Amino acid sequence: MSDTWLVFVPEDPRALPAPDAIARALDLLKQLAPDADEVAATVTDDVRFHDCGENWSGVTCPRCAADIEDWWFEAMDAAFRSAFADLRATTPCCRLATTLNDVTFGWPAGFGRVALAARNPGIFDTTPDQDAALDAAAGLKLRKIWRRI
Repeated sequence: MSDTWLVFVPEDPRALPAPDAIARALDLLKQLAPDADEVAATVTDDVRFHDCGENWSGVTCPRCAADIEDWWFEAMDAAFRSAFADLRATTPCCRLATTLNDVTFGWPAGFGRVALAARNPGIFDTTPDQDAALDAAAGLKLRKIWRRI
């Protein structure tokens, strides 16, 4: 049986909200997904990649929409060796200076030091207003990731 995770990470991969902001956002996520099997925050010293699991459907260039998945996996390997200390990259297609976090994922994914997650949340999705409330609670802009494992 598979699990579905609703995960929120900061748009800025290095951002780390204050502990009270994490607690507020986590409390709100618990209210938004009251039937979830588990709701928890994970905080790490280093940046981690938060993928969409089985929802993965490729990576394209944010400028020209070229398929850059093969390049992205190679760039990810290099960035992983430095614990994702530097996510800057230049796309191979149109030479766009960007980051590995800012390419276009088929299903959202992202990097972060903190993740708020609800396992099997029991909801179809959150609304834009709910997403904005989570941003406000965390004190920064969050990226929503649906992970299926």
